[in-house]
Amino acid sequence: MSKPEDKLKEMKDKLKGLQKEKPEEKKGPSTEELIDTLQHLQAEFENYRKHVEKEKARTKEYANRDLIAKLLPILDSFELAVKSDKDPERFRKGVEMIYAQFVSILKSEGLKPIEAAGMRFDPHLHEVLLKQESDKPEDTVLEELQKGYQLKDWVIRHSKVKISKPKEDRKSESPNTPPPTKS
Repeated sequence: MSKPEDKLKEMKDKLKGLQKEKPEEKKGPSTEELIDTLQHLQAEFENYRKHVEKEKARTKEYANRDLIAKLLPILDSFELAVKSDKDPERFRKGVEMIYAQFVSILKSEGLKPIEAAGMRFDPHLHEVLLKQESDKPEDTVLEELQKGYQLKDWVIRHSKVKISKPKEDRKSESPNTPPPTKS
C-alpha cells in the first residue's frame, strides 16, 4: 500500500506529462479527472497529517502517565509520614524509606547520578562554580556542590563542582609585585 504523498507525487508527474502531450496523443484520463484525483489526494494527505499531529500531541500529553502511576505510592507514604510526626525517630525512618523508594523508582526509569568527586572535570557532565588551589592535578573535581543526573545517556542536570587549579609559587615574586587576582 503506497503512502498518500507517493500517490500525490505520481499524480503530479502524470499531470505534467499530459500537459506536454498534444491533444490527439491523449491516451489516459482527462486533465479534469487528474485534477480531481490530485485534489482528493491532497485532502487525504492533509487529513492524514492532522491525524498524525493529534496522535503526537496525545502521546506527549500522556507520556508521563506511567511514571506518575509509579510515584503514587510515594505520595501515599508521605501522607502516612506526615500523620506520624509525633515520634521524631519514627518520622526520620519513614522519610528515609520514602527516599529509598523514590530513588528506586527513578533508577528503574533510567536515572543515574553523575560521578564527580575525584574525577577529571568534563564539561559535558560538570559545571564549574569554583576553582581552588590544590596539590591535586589541575581540573580535578575537589567537591560536588550539587549532584548531577543522566537519564539513560542524556544529561538532564550537570553536576555543579569545585575544581583544582595549580598552586601559585609566591616565593619567586618580588616585593613590588602585586598579589594575583582571584578567578
